[in-house]
Amino acid sequence: MPEVATTDALKSHRLRELREFLMSRRARVSPADVGLPDGGARRRTPGLRREEVAVLAGVGVSWYQWLEQGRDISVSSQVLDSVARVLRLSNAERRHLYVLSGLNPPAPEVAPEKRDMGDGLRRVIDTWMPYPAHIMDMYYNCVMYNDAAAMVLGMRPGITQNCVIDFFTDPMYRSRSKSWERNARTVVAQFRAACSACPDDEGFQAVLAELKEASGEFAALWAERDIEDAGQIRKELDHPLAGLLVLESTAMKVPARPDLMIVLHTPLDEANTARKLEWLASPEGRRGAMYPVAG
Repeated sequence: MPEVATTDALKSHRLRELREFLMSRRARVSPADVGLPDGGARRRTPGLRREEVAVLAGVGVSWYQWLEQGRDISVSSQVLDSVARVLRLSNAERRHLYVLSGLNPPAPEVAPEKRDMGDGLRRVIDTWMPYPAHIMDMYYNCVMYNDAAAMVLGMRPGITQNCVIDFFTDPMYRSRSKSWERNARTVVAQFRAACSACPDDEGFQAVLAELKEASGEFAALWAERDIEDAGQIRKELDHPLAGLLVLESTAMKVPARPDLMIVLHTPLDEANTARKLEWLASPEGRRGAMYPVAG
């Protein structure tokens, strides 16, 4: 009985929030926004009327009234999308409407006004100096990286710029990584999780085809079908100038850009890693990096 009561309370709260949310969104949309006459002084409240939302969304007036009243009724994604369109909801608001209506929200989308975030994201990874940081897209293509990522991880124009492909095919990274065998399984499992979210996506299929062609080790690990959410990976690197570096990479989604992920590398309290990274970023360390040691 207590569990039932808790479930009922949560459902009542959700429906209450749905009512308040829809009322607040409806109030901010003017008739002119959707091509309707404003009605002048005859309108006692701002925004659209319920019946106007219903007509514009192509749903019954009574049904929309019940929805906004927070009644426990059946809804579909198609109808919620129509309501979201009329109320001019943002991507985040549309997902919130799904949740409040008791449906699984659609996959996040990039809002048009958020597409140009390059300068801000560049500031994020540059501020992370002297520690390595990079940003990759949903296919693990590296879209930008800071100087420390170039010096420590070997990111450079001459490689494919895909983090999974380069993990398996870049000889420089392979020679530096002391944790390569241990991390390979995790890298493949995390990439499978990304692929599974978009099973029919041609971009993922192209990366997979290239990986299987380029690396038998990847193909063998992929066949094991391990899957793991992106998170933290411990990396041990033998740098030709600084020696042993022990780092922890943390992958984080960018909510406003769900197609991007920031990967920050933090020095662990081993092998004096933090001070070595500071030295590599210094003028002396940068001069040494101009003449890299082979291997």
